[in-house]
Amino acid sequence: MRRNIVHSGADALIYEIRQIVGIAKKIQALGVPITWENIGDPIQKGESVPDWMKSIVQELVQENVSWAYTATQGDEGTRKFLSERVNERGGAQITSDDILFFNGLGDAVAKIFGFMRREARILGPSPAYSTLSSAEAAHSGYEHLTYDLNPNNDWMPDLEDIENKIKYNDSIAGILLINPDNPTGAVYSKDVMREIVKICEKYDIILICDETYAHVNYSEWGSVHLSEVIGDKVCGFALRSISKEFPWPGARCGWLEIFNRKNDPVFERYIKSLLDAKMLEVCSTTLPQLSIPRVYSHPRFLPHLKERNEKFKLRAHNATLSFAGIRGVKVIEPKGAFYLTVLFDDGALKDDMTLPIPNEEVKKYVEPLLAKAALDRRFVLHLLASTGICVVPLSSFCCTRNGFRVTLLEEDPAKFKWIYDTLADSIRKYLGS
Repeated sequence: MRRNIVHSGADALIYEIRQIVGIAKKIQALGVPITWENIGDPIQKGESVPDWMKSIVQELVQENVSWAYTATQGDEGTRKFLSERVNERGGAQITSDDILFFNGLGDAVAKIFGFMRREARILGPSPAYSTLSSAEAAHSGYEHLTYDLNPNNDWMPDLEDIENKIKYNDSIAGILLINPDNPTGAVYSKDVMREIVKICEKYDIILICDETYAHVNYSEWGSVHLSEVIGDKVCGFALRSISKEFPWPGARCGWLEIFNRKNDPVFERYIKSLLDAKMLEVCSTTLPQLSIPRVYSHPRFLPHLKERNEKFKLRAHNATLSFAGIRGVKVIEPKGAFYLTVLFDDGALKDDMTLPIPNEEVKKYVEPLLAKAALDRRFVLHLLASTGICVVPLSSFCCTRNGFRVTLLEEDPAKFKWIYDTLADSIRKYLGS
């Protein structure tokens, strides 16, 4: 073409969580049954949506209003309901005008970075959730800027690393948190959150918190929302969704809770640009928005959350025990979300390690893929070809450490045990331990 139409950040749009599916599908076609542990879809893994929740959606489908456009910013009644819930927690107070709906948080993330000045950078965690890190890198045209999550401190943010990077890089305009974290399952306490708020106030930057898993939290201190700790000075917003907590991932329904937007005219103008961008689309999907007040206020919703959290807590504990005593790996028991990260010790992986691949056609297909693969990706490909278990390498989460992420979503107890016993056995064989 006479003009290059490719965006400078195009190469940063990497989402290994789904990209590995193509490889797994090919291996499946060659005769290996696949166990999908790459993506956080509770429904795909067998969780049933409660009948009372289905009834709410069925009732809404019968109402003509659920078939119509809604307000660009989101259904007014739902936004009012959500803002009142935020205010009931104490802390930052908002109005319905501080809620902005999107077609899922993927849509929100695309606009958050798509309408941010290119020179403004957001400092995010490492390991990082791919949607966020790729979008930030793509918008800037450079590699995503990260701070460390420390595996020797329960994957807590390294506060000194955060402050040093902000202090010596004035292009950083904000900090991104994921709480509970994906992929590590870490949950940050109020004390940790408040320290990060202090850094934002000190350097006059915004704070963004992905709260997708806010209510998938089985830590001893429970859910901590950004609204509870951000105070009245720092500008920022939380990203919320129904995809993991109803769960209704196919609804593609997420929203921003915006705090202290009037404190800074630049931040206020930026938020207006997000709303203006939504106006070009008219609105986000109506039906899921209308379901939120009815589901959240239903008498069975809180017991539903409690039951799910107890389930994931037990699975997290049992899964962690599966790796006890294996030399060469470190596993920190998750406290939230529904993922577990297995971290390989430095130097544990070598490029000549293998697992047996009984299917010769699969072996021929996989071998060329190993040639230039990162060390943890080599393990993941061997695991996939050998056992059919599809996980995601940690190096694809914008991370220099080697490991992989697996879910806690399998509903069949026998299969759940098989998955983790097989993972543990495969690691032992691979490392020769």
